[in-house]
Amino acid sequence: MNRLVVVVALVLATACLVSGQAQTSAPPKPGPEVRRLGSWVGTWKTDTETVTWEWFKGGFSLIGHVENSGPEGKSSELRIVTYDPDAKDYTQYRVTSTGPGGTLGHMTVSGNTWRTQWDGTEDGKPAKYRFSIVEVTPNASTAKLEVSVAGGPWTITFETKAVKIK
Repeated sequence: MNRLVVVVALVLATACLVSGQAQTSAPPKPGPEVRRLGSWVGTWKTDTETVTWEWFKGGFSLIGHVENSGPEGKSSELRIVTYDPDAKDYTQYRVTSTGPGGTLGHMTVSGNTWRTQWDGTEDGKPAKYRFSIVEVTPNASTAKLEVSVAGGPWTITFETKAVKIK
């Protein structure tokens, strides 16, 4: 009888241990919106900056290391871009070597064009900004920054071309 009690207790204990173990499932895989960021991976050169984009561990976000050499002087940036499935857009966080804090922006993509917009000021007046990147080929893109001051017309304030060098 004691032997039967021990066997039953062992069987019950084993069943409890097995059912109590966490079920391991495969880790999630990046969806098509995340994989869309793959076109950025590599090193890109414009007339004023070099940007190297790489996948962050797990493959859900990109990390960008930027070296600027524009009219304002030399600076560095770190950018993180990821897809936000709730907002259905891309979020970019950017910090620079020129001062504390960072900026958070949101981007959308339609076809081969990436766009971001934000509000700010120009000479103390309210302004709206929009920045677009057009992927011309897998190894070349164009970019432009436009501004509308106090509800006025959109004016192009910056244009550049980028070439993938690695």
